Amino acid sequence: MKSNNWTKEETIVAFNVYCKIPFKSSSKTNPTIIKYANIIGRSPSALNMKVGNFGRLDPELKKQGIVGLGNGSKLDEIVWNEFNGNWEKLAYESELLIAEFQNKKVEEIIDDGVFEFPLGTERETIIKQRVNQNFFRSTILSSYNVKCCITGLSISDFLVASHIVPWKKDENNRLNPHNGLCLNSIHDRAFDKGFITITPDYKIKVSKYFDDFKKDEAVPDFFLKYENQSIILPDRFLPSKEFLDYHYHQIFKK
Repeated sequence: MKSNNWTKEETIVAFNVYCKIPFKSSSKTNPTIIKYANIIGRSPSALNMKVGNFGRLDPELKKQGIVGLGNGSKLDEIVWNEFNGNWEKLAYESELLIAEFQNKKVEEIIDDGVFEFPLGTERETIIKQRVNQNFFRSTILSSYNVKCCITGLSISDFLVASHIVPWKKDENNRLNPHNGLCLNSIHDRAFDKGFITITPDYKIKVSKYFDDFKKDEAVPDFFLKYENQSIILPDRFLPSKEFLDYHYHQIFKK
C-alpha cells in the first residue's frame, strides 16, 4: 500500500465513500471501506482515517456531539469546500475517478447487466443520470442507516431514496441529500403522490383521502397509525425544512 501523501483524486474518492457509508459504522473492517481502499491502493485503515477526517468538517455531526478525527490535511478542507453542496459535481467526478482507478469506463461500474446504454449523443446523458441516481441512493440510504424513516424497515431491496421536491421540479437540488428521504417502496409511492407528507418539524401527516378506506384493514396499519408520529432522523443530511414545507403546501393532498 502507498505511504506517500494523498492526491486530490484519492481524497475526492474518500469523500465519495464518506457520503456512502453511515459514519458510525465506518471502520477498517467495513466492507465498503475495504472495497474502495483496494480500488485507490490505500490500506483500509488509511481510508477509514480519511473518512474520519471529513467527519470533523461536518457541522451536522458536530451538532450531535460527533467530532470525527482531530487531525486532517489542508487538502481535506479544499475537497470538502469544493464538493460539499455541489452534489452533482461530486457524484459524477468521483465516480469517474473510481472507474479510472480500475482502468474501466464509468458505465462499466454502474452497469447491472440488464440496462443497455444507447449509442450516440444520448449515451453520455443517460450514463451521467444513472451515475448520479446511484450516488444519491447510496448517500440517502447510508444517512438513514439503511432504514425507512417512517417504519424502520431495513431490507434494502424495499427501500427508496425519495425526493422531497420532485426530480422534475428542481433541477438544482436533484442530488442534494437534504432533498432526500429513505422510505420503503409503499410509503415512497404515497409520498410521491401526496397521500402522506412530512412537516418541517419532522412529523408525519396522512391525507384525508384515506378516510374513505378506513374499512380496508391494511389502511390503518400502513398509514393511519403513523399520523403525527416523528420520523427517524438521519445521522447527517437532515431533510431541508424548506423542501418539506414545499411538499406540504404544494404536493400533499390535505
